[in-house]
Amino acid sequence: MATKEQPPDGRQLRWSRHNRERREQILDAAIATLEDAGPGAEVHVQEIAARAGLSRTVVYRHFEDRADLDRSVRTEILDRLWGALLPEVTLDGTIPQIAERVVGTYVGWAVAHPALHRFAEQDPAGGSADTEDPLQEGLTRIASQVADLITTAVDLLGLEPTDDERAAVDPLVFGLVGAVFGAVRRWMARPVRTPSVPVFVSLVTESAWHLLEGFGRRLGIQLDPDQPVEDLLASAVGPSA
Repeated sequence: MATKEQPPDGRQLRWSRHNRERREQILDAAIATLEDAGPGAEVHVQEIAARAGLSRTVVYRHFEDRADLDRSVRTEILDRLWGALLPEVTLDGTIPQIAERVVGTYVGWAVAHPALHRFAEQDPAGGSADTEDPLQEGLTRIASQVADLITTAVDLLGLEPTDDERAAVDPLVFGLVGAVFGAVRRWMARPVRTPSVPVFVSLVTESAWHLLEGFGRRLGIQLDPDQPVEDLLASAVGPSA
């Protein structure tokens, strides 16, 4: 006869909550210290501990070592970036407007947080081989969301892509998302950021549009850069009965 699992007692719950809150306190302090230090500056654990109002020893009670702390900070930074980006990946607006919204959000975040952007794009040592890199995991989430939107649009439009064309959506979109992020990282790393933010966002958006427009032609649809996606899909579905 199976024994009934005992719920955790109040002391365990309070201790777990305390550890979670203390860990968040340290991560917030680390991010604030990085922002103050500037891109590429070395930040010591003692500085993070002081910012959090803790001792260095207490910090290491919540993280195995410096590599574990750095990985956790990087993951937290990227979670904040994905939290800003993912809500922008919707079908609202024209295709260029959607692309510009996503690209502009990413560029705006990177410009506002250059130190965090520099730290997040690094690959801290000590990660296990079976753990997915948080940057690649986030790129995969965004690419998958874009690919799902494209696949949904293809089905609603009644297009009949070949099996190869349908299978190519995922790697093509992942390549597009990776190219956008790579372009922004390269632009951010330049001693002088030229072209200007508006021009750069426009150029990256235009490049993304050309790739999507070309793939649309391959699937047999002529995409109009001025047509809202919702109107395009509505015209394909037709008036309701």
